[in-house]
Amino acid sequence: MDVAPPTSLVTATYNWSEALHCNLLSVAAQKVLPKEVIIADDGSDGRTRAVIDQMREAFPVPIVHVWHEDMGFRKSRILNKAIARSTGSYLIQVDGDVLLHPSFVADHIAAAEPGVFIRGTRARLTSRRTETLLQKPGSNLHFYSSGVYNRLNALRLPLLWWLGHRKEMKSRSVRGSNLAFWKADFVQVNGYNNDLNGWGHEDEELAARFINNSIGKKIVKLAAVQFHLHHNELPKPNEPFHRQIIEETLVTKVKRCTNGYEDLL
Repeated sequence: MDVAPPTSLVTATYNWSEALHCNLLSVAAQKVLPKEVIIADDGSDGRTRAVIDQMREAFPVPIVHVWHEDMGFRKSRILNKAIARSTGSYLIQVDGDVLLHPSFVADHIAAAEPGVFIRGTRARLTSRRTETLLQKPGSNLHFYSSGVYNRLNALRLPLLWWLGHRKEMKSRSVRGSNLAFWKADFVQVNGYNNDLNGWGHEDEELAARFINNSIGKKIVKLAAVQFHLHHNELPKPNEPFHRQIIEETLVTKVKRCTNGYEDLL
């Protein structure tokens, strides 16, 4: 964009303080910083708070820690609470287990435009590479780094962005780990659906309501690069129920959820 909007980085985390430490180091190294970092903490223990308090001492922008009691996987609810505390007009959302390329925030701001939300991608790291990074926080990663797979997602080519940017009116393949949207659009659709508890598709269901409000999806590749630390997959007992809600949202053209962002204010 010609004029960069005030941007908040919203980071979801739960009980992996070592990963969050690495994530925050990658945020501090950004060439263009967000105005603030909002930590959406789904009930982590004191180790996460200790990392945040330690990082605050020399961090280049304010860190706001939004926490609620651990009552199971309630990511939708804590994201709504965290976004309510944000002051930016543009929101970039990531997970606390990803490391950001130094141009990650700058790339998202460059890709922002009215009437769309951004769906990025992520490269993945092997378990061995993840272990090494956790032991030596602050290590740089790039396309040629060892232990990277889905390697094409680690490729950043600013001169060829036109090859990696496209738009569609579909909610598929949206992941909250690399997502950006205007706060006003988020409020318009009533944010995340608080009825989605447990792992699965809360980000895709949000995207479906964006689409139903004629807010298009902009797919960004060759930019906004991030690296996902390896971990075991979470159990997914509620995934079929969540997928059913997405289908109903798409079929019935639901524009706002009935239990969302505004219901927690």
